[in-house]
Amino acid sequence: MTTTTASSSKVQTFEIAVLPGDGIGIDVTREALRVLDAVAASLNGVAFVCTEYPAGAGEFVRHGNPLPAATLEACGNADAVLLGAMGLPDVRWPDGKEMTPQLDLRDRFQLYCGLRPIRLFHERDSPLKNLRAGEIDMMIVRESTEGLFSARLSHSDSEKGEVCDVMRITREGSERVCRAAFREAMKRRRICTLVDKANVLPSMVYFRSVFDEVAREFPEVEARHCYVDAAALYLVQRPGSFDVLVTENMFGDILSDLAAGLVGGMGMAPSADIGENCAVFQPSHGTAPDIAGQGIANPVAAILSMAMMLEWLDDPRTRAAAARVRNAVECALTDPAIRTPDVGGELTTSGMTAAILAAL
Repeated sequence: MTTTTASSSKVQTFEIAVLPGDGIGIDVTREALRVLDAVAASLNGVAFVCTEYPAGAGEFVRHGNPLPAATLEACGNADAVLLGAMGLPDVRWPDGKEMTPQLDLRDRFQLYCGLRPIRLFHERDSPLKNLRAGEIDMMIVRESTEGLFSARLSHSDSEKGEVCDVMRITREGSERVCRAAFREAMKRRRICTLVDKANVLPSMVYFRSVFDEVAREFPEVEARHCYVDAAALYLVQRPGSFDVLVTENMFGDILSDLAAGLVGGMGMAPSADIGENCAVFQPSHGTAPDIAGQGIANPVAAILSMAMMLEWLDDPRTRAAAARVRNAVECALTDPAIRTPDVGGELTTSGMTAAILAAL
């Protein structure tokens, strides 16, 4: 347990459930907590109680359950959940699927709004030519509870020589994620693009019809449509034209990785999965067991995810702290030498965090 204290006798205390998980999740979560401690020390009247709980493929190997009931209960009771990364390629269920407790959290707590901010901090981080820092700045809003991913809970009989995955799109799920996307657009450049495949799939025709209904509630926002294959093309050709993109679960999974590749990779991509009463904040990357424990993992995505957590806690002081963290990351990354190996640098994981702490 990590407890940060504040300098006022009347303290707003936030309970944070910490799930480091597997692989480099453990490494980067440690760094995110370092930065949280640093900003908390300067906050007046705010404290964080960070309690670590077991979860992940490693926990399954140790005790037979990747998401223990006590961990699940703690996540439901906490003010927010800070997650590292979970899953290991060689630890699978009998049917061959990897263990994905993070998806179970999304289902259990209806964390329907997957926020994936993508920002270019330095032109050298992008494989694209002739870009400037900040020219790529978008928010991908991924529906995280249904779509094609919902098929993972179904059972098919492969003995018949056929397996079907059903894409589930509901009015409730579509309305709430589209409203969340338009609310995000209201904070930004007021452009919201639906990414779908409505020229082929009936489920996407329905998704689009709900999007268009919700769009009428936000006349200040320009509503656009884009097929997913075209979106993949335009993300490479003209990524600066996008502001907020909202899409189905599987499409969002793929496009958020593509977009992360435009700004330096998964180590630069934070994320949040938000519901009505619960939220989980984690870097978009996986567990990368091949480099776990070597001190070279990129902590930027985890630190920025922690900043998203501070923003979501919705206290004026935590929102100010979130801005400080984001500014510190941006300030540190203006120097192209301040990078971990995944982005062409030589800093260690802790060295990258130290540079961000210095910028605070």
